[in-house]
Amino acid sequence: MSTVLSLAAVLVTAAVLALGWSRARALGRSALVVLSLLSVVAAVAVQVNRLTEAYPTGAVAVTAAAGPTGSRLLTVTVAGPASRLTLPMYVYLPAAYRTGTGRFPVIEALHGYPGTPLTWLRKLNVQSTLDREIAAGRMAPAIVLLPYQTPERLLDTECTNLHDGPQAETFLTADVPAFARTHYRVRTDRAGWGLTGYSAGAFCAINLALRHPRQYAAAASLSGYAEPGIDVGDGSQNTTNNPGWRLRHLPQPAIALWLGWAGDDIESARDSRRLAAAVHRPLALTTALVAHGGHSSAVWRQMEAPAFDWLSAHLARPLP
Repeated sequence: MSTVLSLAAVLVTAAVLALGWSRARALGRSALVVLSLLSVVAAVAVQVNRLTEAYPTGAVAVTAAAGPTGSRLLTVTVAGPASRLTLPMYVYLPAAYRTGTGRFPVIEALHGYPGTPLTWLRKLNVQSTLDREIAAGRMAPAIVLLPYQTPERLLDTECTNLHDGPQAETFLTADVPAFARTHYRVRTDRAGWGLTGYSAGAFCAINLALRHPRQYAAAASLSGYAEPGIDVGDGSQNTTNNPGWRLRHLPQPAIALWLGWAGDDIESARDSRRLAAAVHRPLALTTALVAHGGHSSAVWRQMEAPAFDWLSAHLARPLP
């Protein structure tokens, strides 16, 4: 149901309620009230889904979409033998991928919760952003993977291996890279792999980079936070799955982090500053501040291109 249709349904049921109230008996009035409430609930649900894309529609429309510069956006399915998860993933291939024979650096771009990779595609216009930055020379050609992070749209994994639940971390750090190495010309060395994400995906990017420093050289966080905010099931949300705790209590790896936030995004600003204050060598840190915008796609659109450019500068170039 579209937003227009859902709002129309609310108006129609309100009119029916007003016109039929004086004529209806008690049972009929109850039915009119229930019908009106259901239409309002449906309208709210449609609007929430439009904002979060917890239940995406029209995913087929972006399958193998071609960009004006020659890039391609593919839709694939990753059957993960290590995690036992089978989930969709979008793959951005730069124009240079079709014209050359080399191996390309890889960036895994993670979505927020609730949400899907379609936010990257529709609200953040990631394909056109990447095309523009590569064409301008601010970013080297790279393959960008946009995987789903949970098998259930309203199950928040925070990209962790949930105790007695989905093994999202294993899917993202083992199965997705293995799929990319098998199907695409990618760099296989650590120097060629990075992570980014917005909101919950930003937490994921930082947490996975700290947990897998031998696999990822850099990670960029767009409005992230310092702890997962869920019960992983083994207590690790307070220790090893907590970037703040890791930075304070464990040796810091020789990776690079980019932390971006909006000044009026209270939680993300507080947590990002807290993480930044805990960083020391050999970990390298870059911070970026957007003055206003809160926790929103408008802010992430402002940070998106600088984050990808920064990642490209900290990852190895394509191999000829």
